[in-house]
Amino acid sequence: MEYRAGRVFLDPSLPGLTPEQRRGVYEAMTAVLCQIHRADITALGLQDYGKPGEYVARQVHRWTRQYRASETRSIPAMERLIHWFPQHLPQTQRTAIVHGDFRLDNLVFHADKPEVVAVLDWELSTLGDPLCDLATSCLAHFLPPDFPILRGICVPGLSSLGIPSAEEVFGQYSRVMGLPDTANWQLYMAFSFFRVAAILQGVYKRSLTGQASSASAESAGQLAEQMADLAWDFATKEGFRVFKAMPGGAGAGQGRGPGPPQSRGLSTWARCGPSRPTGARPFSSIPPSPPPLSEAALIVSPAGLPPRVQNLHLLLERFLQDHLLPQEQLLRDHQASSRCWSPHPLIEELKEKARQQGLWNLFIPVETDPDCRFGAGLTNLEYAHLCEVMGRSVYAPEVFNCSAPDTGNMEVLIRYGSPQQQEEWLHPLLDGTIRSCFAMTEPKVASSDATNIEASIRLEDDSYIINGHKWWTSGALDPRCKLCVFMGKTDPSAPRHRQQSMILVAMDTPGVKVIRPLSVYGAEDPPGGHAELLFEDVRVPRHSLLLGPGRGFEIAQGRLGPGRIHHCMRLVGQAERALELMKDRVKSRVAFGKPLVEQGTILADIARSRIEIEQARLLVLKTAHLMDTVGNKVAAPEIAMIKVVCPSMALRVIDRAIQAFGAAGLSNDFPLAAFYSWARALRLADGPDEVHRAAVAKMELRR
Repeated sequence: MEYRAGRVFLDPSLPGLTPEQRRGVYEAMTAVLCQIHRADITALGLQDYGKPGEYVARQVHRWTRQYRASETRSIPAMERLIHWFPQHLPQTQRTAIVHGDFRLDNLVFHADKPEVVAVLDWELSTLGDPLCDLATSCLAHFLPPDFPILRGICVPGLSSLGIPSAEEVFGQYSRVMGLPDTANWQLYMAFSFFRVAAILQGVYKRSLTGQASSASAESAGQLAEQMADLAWDFATKEGFRVFKAMPGGAGAGQGRGPGPPQSRGLSTWARCGPSRPTGARPFSSIPPSPPPLSEAALIVSPAGLPPRVQNLHLLLERFLQDHLLPQEQLLRDHQASSRCWSPHPLIEELKEKARQQGLWNLFIPVETDPDCRFGAGLTNLEYAHLCEVMGRSVYAPEVFNCSAPDTGNMEVLIRYGSPQQQEEWLHPLLDGTIRSCFAMTEPKVASSDATNIEASIRLEDDSYIINGHKWWTSGALDPRCKLCVFMGKTDPSAPRHRQQSMILVAMDTPGVKVIRPLSVYGAEDPPGGHAELLFEDVRVPRHSLLLGPGRGFEIAQGRLGPGRIHHCMRLVGQAERALELMKDRVKSRVAFGKPLVEQGTILADIARSRIEIEQARLLVLKTAHLMDTVGNKVAAPEIAMIKVVCPSMALRVIDRAIQAFGAAGLSNDFPLAAFYSWARALRLADGPDEVHRAAVAKMELRR
């Protein structure tokens, strides 16, 4: 018990140290753990310090009993884990001295060197499976910095801080100990978070009985549920690993070919290009995905995503749960108030938080931005899983700078904008300091056939003169909207698809007039709205034309690349949220003498909704994967199919939820009415169902 001078690091992000020093600290932490686990138990006379073997099984049993003794409500993830662990215990376990609570803040480091001079808090030590200690040392890797009770380092760009990832920590340990790779490390992470959840539930129970002294004890109940969810995430990943390793499993038999096939296969992956050039402005704080080690199959669950994307998925879910969903009623009330045409300041606050967490510009696909200069370098399939999460709130896409029409306009500027156009318009859009609109639809013609548009773009000296009548120009009423991407005809005598051009118009240009906001089912959707606009002799500089005269359709096809399926991704998220709200509602309401959840019609509606959501999600994910692997043109049948399937599916699911809510489902007290109007509008806004069905039929007949 002698005194040891040195440093104790309470913040695992190690502020004030250089990246090299941080890496040294973490490597020293793992090295001293190896020393502990190599200790000769017999030579130290510690043969009776604990029971040899079956350590994980005994610990699961112990913490299950602890959890049951302090249980105050059912935590679904804990119930799943309690049944899962006995069937998935490690097949082989070493026995060593285990510390039991091996964390960075339980170590004393040398005053000047990355060297551990003492290990504190041995009260949970015993003989057991040493990999449990190793997993405990990595808990912080999967917790956010502001997590109460136990600080984390789950932030984008961890490697830039010099801190090794959890996988690197397990790899270093295996090398030093002379062990094969710990392929089942996620099982140990599941156990570690399961144990933390049980401990936090005990703290919460003591707070209810007045026995807990900590000021944060009352929040431990919610934290216990979060830890259980994390544990179940790792258990699910371990299950996928085992499945893929089985003969005939998902990972079996995938060879590595020379490149993407030209057929409609499901086995290749779009790869990120070179790293961002030095000096380029980053508009996302997420580093690009590394090329995969082997070709990947269609990923149908977030558990199968690469670790970096899984982390983004988890951060998105937490952001919505902690910051956005609790504030939705405030935002809905604001939209119905007299101040509705001014953006609520909360949106800008949330945007800043999202940007700080790296949840920014995630929509830009690697095919559009191969150098990863502007976005996160995600494939369409990776973003599909994230976009579904955003769909759970109508406000989420803007918060993460992933909302239409800005997303499509930014892709246009990335693909087709000149350096001058990008500097003037793209960079502010990527920064989220301005918004934009897209003017194509016209009231006097059937705009589902874009060749019908009548607006004109006429060259005069060194300027273009624009005249046209547009409507359903979403976002044009927002005071932050500074740019309009306008489509009109530059040469009516040219071939049918070479008559149109696109041009950039500043919204404050003389001659741009807002006639009125249009309503959707009586709602005007402030602050952006859907405007009817008049362009009368609007003069813009010649350099404002995109790409060149007559190339409007070419740009439109590029603009509708990845963006053409974003609405479908979000609709799956909306339907999922509607079903969740419905389930909660029918459990809490009684009619005709029994809970609604026991009514046969309600049970049938829940089943139908689950079936339809799963079908639609799988088709959306397949479509995104085909876009990544064989391109948008080959994926055209699926793109058309999901535009028919997703809005109709969402309408049915949301309608059932509204019916279960009764009159409340029609009100502004819940998001269901807004969800319904959006889903119905998208049966037209993304092209009428009739057009998509006709396209599918023609492609089917050509097969």
